[in-house]
Formats: sequence, structure tokens, C-alpha cells
Amino acid sequence: MDLFNAYLVQATIQSMTPILLAAMCGVLCARVGVFNMAIEGQILVAAFCAVAGSYYFHSAAMGILIAVSASAIFSAILAFGATTLRGDVVIIALAMNLFAGGLTSYLLQTVFHVTGAFSDPGIVGLSKFRALWMRSVPLLGTVAWGQTAITYLSWGLVAMISWVLFLTPLGLRVRGVGEDADAAETLGVRADVIRQGTVVFAGALTGLAGAQLSLGTVTVFSENMSAGRGWIALVAVMLGRYNPLGAAAACILFAFADATGLRLQSRGLPNQLTDIAPYVVTLVALAISHRGKGVGFGRGSQS
Repeated sequence: MDLFNAYLVQATIQSMTPILLAAMCGVLCARVGVFNMAIEGQILVAAFCAVAGSYYFHSAAMGILIAVSASAIFSAILAFGATTLRGDVVIIALAMNLFAGGLTSYLLQTVFHVTGAFSDPGIVGLSKFRALWMRSVPLLGTVAWGQTAITYLSWGLVAMISWVLFLTPLGLRVRGVGEDADAAETLGVRADVIRQGTVVFAGALTGLAGAQLSLGTVTVFSENMSAGRGWIALVAVMLGRYNPLGAAAACILFAFADATGLRLQSRGLPNQLTDIAPYVVTLVALAISHRGKGVGFGRGSQS
């Protein structure tokens, strides 16, 4: 059975993009001391706004812009609640997830007058790179064929975030705030400003994730279409020890499981089994990591 080939790698990269962007959001938030459990809801809000923007403005670019803006604004709830109000981050994040699910279902009915899912020829999807020269490049050409600009951008963001966090003064401030906000403030760093700005910027990354999800592979919005990707991204963050490159490596593992499951489904395996593949891999990887070296949830694990 010709299962493991270049097309599987292509599907893995395509499946990984939303999870990778969400994981970068999780890394940044964790580095400033905010364990962001609202990523699932942020992706869902962004996915809806991407479809709405694309449909009403007849432009995928507008869909992306609105998705990023909406997700950043939605993330401000967590940023404000966790810093200014000093609220419990877990409670705020879980409330945001519940709110996102209810809000998008409500808007689906009131804006598009449908329930369950909205699909229309008027939704403009993301353009995919299909240059003929790609076909002439062995393996790499097949892997890169049909990917969106957001997919390429996501890898660039991994490199940029790694550089900023570990090689710039701004990154030093971000990590300092996450390690000990009081100590950072004694050195003149405005901890609340750094924390709020980082959480909002990280929320913009989930906007890209949502846009990729609803305008990339498909051009549709369905209720709860984030389908656990935010939670998988959080596990990737923990497995990667709050390091962008480590989280990216974990995302490859989960996306590979997802892509393999879809390929097996096309070969006749029941979808009930293939759909749970990424979640099983997530649980197994988390269990192995916890047993081997422990998985921390506090700021002490972010060093």
C-alpha cells in the first residue's frame, strides 16, 4: 500500500498550519506567564470572521484581515482580565471558549440564516501556489504544491518568534516578565504592558490559524470546526517546553497522525477510528513526556 509518500508529507504540512500558528500563540502567552487555554475559542471566532469577511467583501485578504483583527480583540479579554483585573486565567479562558462556541453558533443563524454549517460559492478561498516549475522539483515540488501563503508564513513566524525571544532585548523583557514580573518592574519594565501586548499579538496568530482553517483547505464554516486544535496546540507547547522550535516539532507529530488518519480513511478504514488518531497520539505523547521528564504548568517550567 503506497501510503507513505510525498503526498502524505504535503497533507501533513497542510494539516499542521492551524495547529502550528496556535502553538506559537501558546508559546508567547506562556512566556509572559499567561497559560492561554482560550486558543480553541480564538480559532473558532477567527474561522467564522474569516468566512464572513470573505463572503461579504468578496476577498480572501479581507477575510484574513477581519479574522486577525477579531481574534486579537477577542484575546484582549484574556489580556485585560489576567493583568488589570488579576483574574483567574483558567476560568477566564474556559469562559471565553464557551462564549466563542455560543457566539459563533448564534451568528451563524442570525447572519447567514443557517444552522450547522455555512458554505456558499461567494466565499473566496485562499489562493494556493501551483506554479508549474514546482512539478519539476523532486519531492520538494510535490510537498510545496497547493499550499497557501499562510502555510509559508507560519514557518517564517516560527523563525521570527525564536529570534525575538532569545536574541533581542524585547525577547529578554518578555521572558523576564514571565519568570518574575516584580523583578522585571524593578528594572523599569512595564510588566502589564508587555503581558497585554504579547497576549493580544499572540491572539492575532490564532486569527491566521482560523483563516487557514476555514478558507485554506475548505471554504466553509461549521459549528465547532476548531475541533480540538487549540487543545492539541497547548499540548505541543508543553511538549516543546515552551520553545517555538520544540512546539513546532510536536506539531509535526500531531499533523502527521491527522494526515495519516485521513489517508487511511480514504483506503476504507472507518472514520470513527481515523478521526481520533491525532488525539490518541496527543495523549500518548503527553503521557510519555510527563513520565520521562515531567510537564510543568507554571512559570518555573518556562526557562
